[in-house]
Amino acid sequence: MWFSKSKEEVLREFNVSQSVGLTSEEALIRLEKFGENKLKGKPKKSLISLFLGQLKDMLIYILLAASVITILIGEYVDAIIILMVVVLNAIIGVIQEYKAEKAIEALQKMTTPKALVRRDGEVKEINSEELVPGDIVIIDAGRYIPADLRLLESVNLQIEESALTGESVPTDKDANALFEDPKAPLGDLSNMAFMSTLSTYGRGEGVVVATAMETEIGKIAKILDEESDEMTPLQKRLEELGKILGFLCIGICALIFIVALVQKRELFEMFLTAISLAVAAIPEGLAAIVAIVLALGVTRMSKINAIVKKLPAVETLGCVNIICSDKTGTLTQNKMTVVKHYTMNNLKELPASQTSFNASEDEAQMIKTFVLCSDATYENGFGTGDPTEIALVVMGDKYNMAKTSLNEKYKRVGEKPFDSDRKLMSTLNEEGNGYRVHTKGALDNILKISTSALVNGKIVPLTDEMKADYMKVAEEMSDEALRVLGAAFKDTGCIITPEEMEKDLTVIGFVGMIDPPRLEVKDSIREAKNAGITSIMITGDHKNTAVAIARELGIAESRDQSITGSEIDELSDEEFAERIGNYRVFARVSPEHKVKIVKAFKSHGNIVSMTGDGVNDAPSLKYADIGVAMGITGTDVAKGASDMILTDDNFTTIVHAIEEGRNIYNNIKKSVIFLLSCNLGEVISIFASILFFWPVPLLPTQILWMNLITDTLPAIALGVDPGDKDVMKKKPRDSKESFFARGAGIKAITGGSLIGILTLAAFYFGLHEFGYSLGSSEIPEEVLTYARTMSFVVIVASQLFYSLSMRNATKSIFQIGFFTNMKLIGAIIVGFILQFGVITIPVFARAFKVHTLSLYDWCLVIAFALVPFLVNELLKVFMKSVYKE
Repeated sequence: MWFSKSKEEVLREFNVSQSVGLTSEEALIRLEKFGENKLKGKPKKSLISLFLGQLKDMLIYILLAASVITILIGEYVDAIIILMVVVLNAIIGVIQEYKAEKAIEALQKMTTPKALVRRDGEVKEINSEELVPGDIVIIDAGRYIPADLRLLESVNLQIEESALTGESVPTDKDANALFEDPKAPLGDLSNMAFMSTLSTYGRGEGVVVATAMETEIGKIAKILDEESDEMTPLQKRLEELGKILGFLCIGICALIFIVALVQKRELFEMFLTAISLAVAAIPEGLAAIVAIVLALGVTRMSKINAIVKKLPAVETLGCVNIICSDKTGTLTQNKMTVVKHYTMNNLKELPASQTSFNASEDEAQMIKTFVLCSDATYENGFGTGDPTEIALVVMGDKYNMAKTSLNEKYKRVGEKPFDSDRKLMSTLNEEGNGYRVHTKGALDNILKISTSALVNGKIVPLTDEMKADYMKVAEEMSDEALRVLGAAFKDTGCIITPEEMEKDLTVIGFVGMIDPPRLEVKDSIREAKNAGITSIMITGDHKNTAVAIARELGIAESRDQSITGSEIDELSDEEFAERIGNYRVFARVSPEHKVKIVKAFKSHGNIVSMTGDGVNDAPSLKYADIGVAMGITGTDVAKGASDMILTDDNFTTIVHAIEEGRNIYNNIKKSVIFLLSCNLGEVISIFASILFFWPVPLLPTQILWMNLITDTLPAIALGVDPGDKDVMKKKPRDSKESFFARGAGIKAITGGSLIGILTLAAFYFGLHEFGYSLGSSEIPEEVLTYARTMSFVVIVASQLFYSLSMRNATKSIFQIGFFTNMKLIGAIIVGFILQFGVITIPVFARAFKVHTLSLYDWCLVIAFALVPFLVNELLKVFMKSVYKE
């Protein structure tokens, strides 16, 4: 714990002198011992191993088996199509996984290429990879910290650590500070500087105490490097479905073959029928349809500013019920803003959206002091410098007191820089024929060095009652999590030394500032709450600030719903997981805490989304079910570790993405249930005919043709069905919920059974017209052909009509509108045209062994085909009352 040791102890342990540094020889020895100062990743997988990894899936095994079977029965085109689907899915998977492995490379790129060090008594610039523990590093403003350092000197040193700690304001550093608590948060360690953070002000020196993977950034890289690839809910459902279908197909084939043996049927014909039926039972288009639906979903989401890196992440969004969000830059605007200011007996709020305010005499003097006593700039909407000072300059702009014009009018002739001990900064500026000291800083310190106050344009003695009044208002601002900054001045007839500046001042007033919430986030959090989604704030900021923002946004109601990182450390993993549901705000947390929080929520079966933009968010982004990185403010590391990137950094986009994810899952479910209903109908019609010694109503070629018509266009059209407008009024589905939950299984069985029974009924009527029944022997081939044509038309037409009824689980097609999905209407029309063509065009009719039907029989088969559609529509009314959302 270097932060708990004195500077002398640290130098002694590393056997180095601050004034001389390491010798070149010693540096080489240590480089050999500790290795280069760069982050390491896992050995990269080869493209072949990535490709083979994509094939380890039950549904893929079934598709490969189906391709072998189709080759055996001579359907080479089908076999090629199935294999193309498998290869395409694997290639897409390889591309996605390759992109995901860029996280560590992004971390490596963040390390600084050059560093200033003292070696052999001289200051040298070296490659940061050559740094070793014990090196003396020189820090100046604008330079990245190249390794973890224990500071030896700090002169007004401020370091921007938001990417590591989540704090939006640069941290003041103090080399002389000591910290006894071994669990002190990173953001509080003012005597340390960490790799890949940025020095924004002042200067300093430090000794390298950790390099490469031993740094705080390195620890994050180790976490990212651990394997934590969990299957998404959709992948789990599809694997489960694949196993069920696989065993079902084997069982069907075996059973039909056994029945055929017992009945002494023609074995080769039954073998072909059994195989055809097995192929029919497998929805071989399912993997392709899921990939197409997800890909189209990704395209749609990119139009609402959400870029999805991994296809299954689209569906995962649909069952998210916890959004863990970083505060700085995600829920807030990541820029300090003055929201209130106070001069004696005059408290005024400063609305963020307004400009061109009129200032009283006291307010004008206070704003003038704040602007002149700042080194920041702000022009054309862009600021440079300390965020706090930028906020003060912006306030000046709102009162038409621009920094450039004030600087020209009141030229600076002297200054006393900010110091973390004094917590003050002063400048000396020309004022008329004399000079004026402008001082800003901590209000209590300003009151200590002030003897008078500006009240209604007059300087009056500063009394204890006035001091109490100032402090009372300041404490009220602090309770609202505002950062308070005071202003004072002093007139002098000549240029004075810095030591004389901060004496006998006249206090003017103070401002309260905060990093304000994004304006649209509050509505988004409310919408998420209505959709059964809990929003959680995770931040490196202080508890008071975090709770105040959380209250304003509607995330938390009281301080009791917050907990700090140090309080988390006092709990065991089990205790923390047990209490996790009580908290909505997590403050002063480290990267390890963020992972712990995500794991605790997941232990209760929650599907967790984590949003963030900093390096410190990367491990939790990876451990979450879906990690969402910010595209504008996000670091490359956060983007590399995430599943989705928001191009507008807008929390609202997450809510829209969740809505899209829910609709996509619903569409995939529609396609799956539709395909299984159709395939079940085929299985029932064939299996029943074999079991009861009836002629087979469908030939193998007809089964394969039927799959081609119904397993492609209608299923894809259902997959791109327009979203349900009420989807965000429902709670997230349980991630363990089966595809067949909420009556979907009943619908699949009912629909499939009806399709199968009506196919047999059409076959029966076709035979009956010629005086035969299902049990008749020696039925002429021409009669069988006619009857099979009727059953062939019924099974295809019923599936096409049935697809209309699958568009919504509870709403009737009459409610949602027949023509609100023109792609499905087009798919049905194309299906009927193809089916009609097969029956009426002689060359196709001979190939598929079908016959032209009479007008009466066409009417009969269409009537039969409409029954499953109508029954399913009636079933929705019953299901709606049983499975209330």
